[in-house]
Amino acid sequence: MSLTAEEIQRYKRHLVLREVGGAGQQKLKAARVLLVGAGGLGSPLAVYLAAAGVGTIGLVDDDVVSLSNLQRQILHDTQHVGAPKVESGRQAIGRLNPHVAVQTHAVRLTAANALEIIGQYDIVCDGSDNFATRYLVSDACYLAKKTLVFGAVGPFDGYVTTFKPHERGPGGKPYPTYRCLFPEAPPPGTVANCSEVGVLGAIVGVIGTLQAVEVLKEITGAGESLAGRLLIYDALGARFESVKIVWDPDNALSGEKPTITDLSAHAGAENAAACRG
Repeated sequence: MSLTAEEIQRYKRHLVLREVGGAGQQKLKAARVLLVGAGGLGSPLAVYLAAAGVGTIGLVDDDVVSLSNLQRQILHDTQHVGAPKVESGRQAIGRLNPHVAVQTHAVRLTAANALEIIGQYDIVCDGSDNFATRYLVSDACYLAKKTLVFGAVGPFDGYVTTFKPHERGPGGKPYPTYRCLFPEAPPPGTVANCSEVGVLGAIVGVIGTLQAVEVLKEITGAGESLAGRLLIYDALGARFESVKIVWDPDNALSGEKPTITDLSAHAGAENAAACRG
């Protein structure tokens, strides 16, 4: 996929990078990336993927912009309060880079539509803020054989990793899934969300930007994948650390004797795609 003269000028800082260059930029232009959630994490993801020249960005979110979102959801602004987030996001991306196609899905991601939507893209980014969505997205990506770049935040901390269990790691074993890290969701009500405990707005900027970096690496092949490692950010301590995560042969999704072979277990789950962020 060739670049126009305008695109060559726009992406010149990428083109001089040995790890990206013309071939890498053409891969970015051809790539299709889905963002599950156009909120806190989805905002920096959308901005940096669009600026980098990812050719098609999909936005899934059924929410509208509220004033309380604007402390952290930088994809949106005051004049779009009350507007659908996917439409506000589409307009923001268009202002930043008219070469990027934006596909909007103003729906809740559910067991009924997840595979159909996810199947349209090469890479999926999870920017949701609830466990029901995280397990649904992870299971759907595994079944669809799609790479998933995962992010999550707390009030002053955040986590990033890449799941691609359809591929095998250096030791020959599959890469882990979300269920290898957390086999089951915690009981409802035991983990507070950001609306209850708060979140420092810039935290989602850090984590969403790190997710964007990992997406660009996966597309271009630059550097070392984060698959098999969990990157942890402690803002109050100003520290990053990385811990190894491995495939669990007993996990219900990708283990040796899987019991999850479709998305039927997610049908009817509460807040199946409340991607508020």
